[in-house]
Amino acid sequence: MDRHCISELIAWKNSSRRKPLLLLGARQVGKTWVAREFGRKYYKNIVYVRFDRDDFVRQSFEKDYNIPRLMDTLQVHSRVQIVPGETLIILDEIQDCPCALTSLKYFCEDVPEHHIIAAGSLLGLSVHTGTGFPVGKVNRVYMYPMSFSEFLEALDCGQYAELIRRRDWRMINTFHDKLEELLRQYYYVGGMPEAVQSYRDRRNLHTVRRIQEGLLADYRSDFSKHATAAETHYIAQIWDSIPEQLAREDKRFVHADVGERVKAPMLRGPIRWLDDAALVQPVYRVRRPEIPLSAYKDGAFKLFFVDVGLLGAACKLPPSVILEHNSVFGQFKGALTEQFVQQQLRAECGITPFYWAAERAQAEVDFVIDEDYSITPIEVKAERNLQAKSLRSFCKRYNSKLAVRTSMAEYGVSSVTLPAGKGGDPEHSFTIVDIPLYAIAALPAELQSFRH
Repeated sequence: MDRHCISELIAWKNSSRRKPLLLLGARQVGKTWVAREFGRKYYKNIVYVRFDRDDFVRQSFEKDYNIPRLMDTLQVHSRVQIVPGETLIILDEIQDCPCALTSLKYFCEDVPEHHIIAAGSLLGLSVHTGTGFPVGKVNRVYMYPMSFSEFLEALDCGQYAELIRRRDWRMINTFHDKLEELLRQYYYVGGMPEAVQSYRDRRNLHTVRRIQEGLLADYRSDFSKHATAAETHYIAQIWDSIPEQLAREDKRFVHADVGERVKAPMLRGPIRWLDDAALVQPVYRVRRPEIPLSAYKDGAFKLFFVDVGLLGAACKLPPSVILEHNSVFGQFKGALTEQFVQQQLRAECGITPFYWAAERAQAEVDFVIDEDYSITPIEVKAERNLQAKSLRSFCKRYNSKLAVRTSMAEYGVSSVTLPAGKGGDPEHSFTIVDIPLYAIAALPAELQSFRH
């Protein structure tokens, strides 16, 4: 199964300003596979070290930062002649050897001609206890669960992903029903590589669910492995509360819903822990949609899972509820749909989304982005409901000329004119672009086409 981030690794390999690379992400998103596959395809040979299993090399890194000695150790231990540009050195599970993480600074300074990828969990690196993090001496690539486009390609449906990349809306609309069916499959399977591989090979949803449940259990085991007993209690409570929090119409994270007598200050550290581990993805509220949005966020946020398939598994949603047009699905359709959209914005589009809510009013826009130096509101609909009261309110209030609505409806463009208000507000016109949920990867290019 191909991963799109390999193109970033190729650019890193060819860069004249290349530094040791940190390949980061949650556990089980495919970091090791990507590093080794990249080495297999684009280098003559590989030196592979896994610090959680190789005590000899780990102890060698813990001795000192003598880079010639460490290079000799890697070469002799691997029985591979290390040649700059021809050999890829992979330091895996680097969070288990803090000194190895620190050593990247000296590899960068002393032997910049060598190609080094360090892979590890974000959690382990965030609690780094070595002599110092190699600030300014590493490049970074972040990995997410497999995106919908990668899922299509894994299922030998890459022709649909190519239509989306080309924004061939006429052909996309022609295959709308098939793409909607595939999207519902992705809602259930998600993007964790082991689950996708299993679904590709067996097409057995019950096996997929067992894999997802195993991943959830592994993540829960990490709580106690890396956190204190007091933190573990709150981390588990937060983790367990996320499906219920997202099931509400107002999906804002409410601290009191985590447990009785739980106050916001008690949860700040545990939430940060989950965020550092990339197990959750917070989407912060902005009161003023101005550039950069990150400067105008306040304390409110929505908290999403790392993966849409894992969210469904945590809720024990059966396949029939997700894959069929089942009314039992109810309000939770909106939760899965928002989870999917924010996940794709990050993984497919490289965008960090926010959301907007009016003070003392019911208006709320699901996501707001500041792509291409412009603010764009995005309304998310689980099915084909094209009402957009909040989107209209936002556009009139902030004089927005372009808005996006994503749903199960086909692609389309419409002009909207809002009448003048009673208070003397002038008439306001703007454009709504309807992008199907399964084509959200086309969003950046679509916005650019309207603005240029």
